[in-house]
Amino acid sequence: MKIAMLGAGAMGSLFGAMLSRSGTHEVWLLDVWEEHINRVMSGGLIVESEDEQPVFRLQATTDPEAIGVADLIVVFVKAYLTREAVEFGLPMVGTNTVFLSLQNGLGNVENIRRVVPDAPVVGGVTSQGSTMLGPGRIRHGGRGPTAVGDMDGKTTAVVERIAALFNQCGVPTEATTDIQRLMWEKLLINVGINPVTAITGFKNGELLDLEETKSLTATAVKEAEKVAVKKGIALPGNAVDRVFEVCKATARNRSSMGQDIDNGRRTEIDFINGAIVREGEALGVATPVNATLTCLVKALEARFRESIKVKGSR
Repeated sequence: MKIAMLGAGAMGSLFGAMLSRSGTHEVWLLDVWEEHINRVMSGGLIVESEDEQPVFRLQATTDPEAIGVADLIVVFVKAYLTREAVEFGLPMVGTNTVFLSLQNGLGNVENIRRVVPDAPVVGGVTSQGSTMLGPGRIRHGGRGPTAVGDMDGKTTAVVERIAALFNQCGVPTEATTDIQRLMWEKLLINVGINPVTAITGFKNGELLDLEETKSLTATAVKEAEKVAVKKGIALPGNAVDRVFEVCKATARNRSSMGQDIDNGRRTEIDFINGAIVREGEALGVATPVNATLTCLVKALEARFRESIKVKGSR
C-alpha cells in the first residue's frame, strides 16, 4: 500500500516512521518545509525516545506529483490549513484513495470533504505524542492508543482496513463506531489545557498548581461539556477529572498551542475553543469563558504578527 503523510511536522513524521517499520508499505512524507524534507532524504528521520534514537529511512518530498496516486492519505496539517493542504495534495488522489484525519479540533473531516467530495474520509484520534526538535529530528514523547472510525458511526471495510494496517505496523489502533464521542473527548482536553498554557506560558502540569488556572481550565471544560450534551454527544465520566488526569500524565509537556505561541506561529484556537463558541451559539449554550480564551489567544497571535511586520519593514 502507498501511504502519504500530508503534513510532516512532529506528528506526521512520527506516524510516517511508525508505519514504515514493517517494511511492507511505501510510505511518503509530504511537506512544504524544504529543510526538513531534505534532511530526511539525505540522512533519514531521527526519532528520539528515552532509551534510543533510531533513524528511519523514509521517502520525502515537497512535490505531491513525485508521490503519485496514494492508497491512503493521512492528514496531519494544522486545522486552519486543511483545505489548502488537500488541494495541494490533489495529484495524489485517485479513484480508490482514502483520507484519514488525525488532526486536532472540529471541522477537519468536513473541510477535507469539501475538496474531495467523492473520496472516503475517515475520522481519528490518537494519544501518540511527538515534538519537532529540528529538521530531520523529532522526539517520541508519548505513547497511547489510536482510534479510527466512520463519522456516521457505521462499521465499514475501509475503517477496518486502516485499523488492521496500523496494528500490523505496531501502532495500536481500534476501529470504532463511536469516533464522534472520542473526538469530542479529545477536544475537551484541548479546550482545557491548550489556551490556558498558551496564555500563561505554563507547562501542562503547572495548570494544577494554582487555583486560578485550575478553575479556569475546569470552567472552560464544563462549558464545552454542556455544548456536547446539547449536541447529543454522550461523554462518559467526569470530563474535568479526565482533563486534570491528562495534566498530571503530561506534566512536563508544553501544549501544542503553547509551542505555537512560543514560536510565533498561528494556533488552532479557532478550531478548538473557537469551535466550542460557534457550536454553543448555534445550540443556545452560553460559553463566555471559551469566548474570552479565544479572544486572548488571538490577541497574542496578533501581537507577534505585528512584530513580524515591523521586523520585515526594517
